[in-house]
Amino acid sequence: MTTVTTRTVTYPADGLTMVGHLALPAGAGRRPAVLIGPEGMGLSDVERRRADALAESGYVALAFDLHGGRYFEDPQDMLARCLPLLADPDRMRGIGHAALDVLCAEPRADPERTAAIGYGTGGAVALELGRDGVDLRAIGTVNGLITGRPGEAARIRCPVWAGVGSEDPIMPPAQREAFTAEMRAAGVDWRLTVYGGALHAFHHPPVDHAAPPGVGHHPRHAQRAWRDIVDLLAECLPVSE
Repeated sequence: MTTVTTRTVTYPADGLTMVGHLALPAGAGRRPAVLIGPEGMGLSDVERRRADALAESGYVALAFDLHGGRYFEDPQDMLARCLPLLADPDRMRGIGHAALDVLCAEPRADPERTAAIGYGTGGAVALELGRDGVDLRAIGTVNGLITGRPGEAARIRCPVWAGVGSEDPIMPPAQREAFTAEMRAAGVDWRLTVYGGALHAFHHPPVDHAAPPGVGHHPRHAQRAWRDIVDLLAECLPVSE
């Protein structure tokens, strides 16, 4: 098994001190690099483990923070933080750029070969980096089909893959249609995978605290969505390149 090195990184963003999780693959050379954004609750061991898994595969991976080290167990507290954030593309871009700067400053990371993936709010941040014209190789988002300001999707310079549960009340069919219309109008190389029977945050293991309505784990689709993300990275950001 490949040896992975991890460390906590702190950096300023959105008026807060963010606390991210950086995972490095074995070896000494530069490797492609991936940002991983968490669900609205905040950075958890779920995203840290995914960063570690990508490092096992040869990527430099940073699971970034949204809330200055906080994890919101109360859904109302989470919504009070996330809804204004999701309504403000510039704030999301600021959070994304700050994390990307940390990732690209890592000597093991190749700043010319980066991708951004994320879940929920973290996925929306990844999309906003694309709409801001960042030179990414791929964008992947699960549960985060947030549309942007008119015309800005034309700045996306890489393939976009999106996944969503068919029964997700937070990302209902109308939201999916608005997202796909935005991607089509912008001429983006995009794909949308709808996972039958899945709710919002279906990829996230069950939590031991209250969750918003419409949230639920779907083990099979969680595995499939992760494989889809890994395949996206293998296609657009191969380690052997």
